[in-house]
Amino acid sequence: MKTLQELTRPNIWALKPYSCARDEFKGMRADAFLDANENPYPNGVNRYPDPLQEELKQHISVFKGVPAANIFLGNGSDEAIDLQFRIFCRPGVDNVVAIAPTYGMYEVCADINDVEYRKVLLDENYDFSPEALLKACDENTKIIFICSPNNPTGNAFRREKIEKVLREFEGIVVVDEAYSDFCPQRPFRLDLQHYPNLIVLNTFSKAMGCAGIRLGMAFASTDIIALMNKVKYPYNVNTLTQQRAMEALKEATVFRRNLSLIIEERVSLMRAFAQLPICKKVYPTDANFFLAKMTDADRIYRYLVEHRIIVRNRSRVDLCGGCLRITVGTKEENTALLSSLRKYV
Repeated sequence: MKTLQELTRPNIWALKPYSCARDEFKGMRADAFLDANENPYPNGVNRYPDPLQEELKQHISVFKGVPAANIFLGNGSDEAIDLQFRIFCRPGVDNVVAIAPTYGMYEVCADINDVEYRKVLLDENYDFSPEALLKACDENTKIIFICSPNNPTGNAFRREKIEKVLREFEGIVVVDEAYSDFCPQRPFRLDLQHYPNLIVLNTFSKAMGCAGIRLGMAFASTDIIALMNKVKYPYNVNTLTQQRAMEALKEATVFRRNLSLIIEERVSLMRAFAQLPICKKVYPTDANFFLAKMTDADRIYRYLVEHRIIVRNRSRVDLCGGCLRITVGTKEENTALLSSLRKYV
């Protein structure tokens, strides 16, 4: 790969980050906090949160098997995605390459940051060609995005294909593993030491069941993490989010139980879905959702809304014409979905 300095925007490389009061205080003991213009009367949230979330990162390190120094935490994975554009991509000059269809925020962040977004369509099996991704790159391509398991298609890509891109691309490769807990494949976050150009995304929103606290993770080399910490807002993860995340990490038994239930329900729901006369095809998945091609996706979607059941209509997404994306719910929710669809005429 190119050196990190070559890949980084010059103004970001030279940036002197904002220094907050708690950064300057770090590592010292104190009896009176008179540095940050806070309200001194305690109510649980009157003090600013740890700007680098160090205690939480120690808990995540144990849970995810990644050293704390290789972890970035943000306001959802979307913050980590946006940071890659702000760190590496010069507006109006650089470009990024991504598979299509995939998670829509990559393109949204590209548009916000005035960065060209190059799509490389998947094949009829929703698989990608490493050669096609690399061919779409030029000297101004800074980032390749690969979501695996992919959203909205649900399938995980073979590791050797992603490894080829990591070896041959000179820029940054972002592997989004938001749904990796539902997939038996070895996650790339465990292989950071082999790939200095790798950034792996993960989230508390899916398997961890904490979508409401908006906490995303990025795993990367310490040098890349340092750049992300340099550019992020000073207190980007609030106190309540940090506290709730640490509570969730202590609930490992609940996590494993719910994960197992979702995977079991996924199997039975997909099998039942495939038998519906209005379902033309159910696509394989490694996530907590699946894509289903329907006889009339728009009409079926509206029918379900009328019955107070909400799925995602993906008919207007590349290669997903006529498809609904179904999230695996509780047994009761899945039963209600199937019951309504069996009555559809």
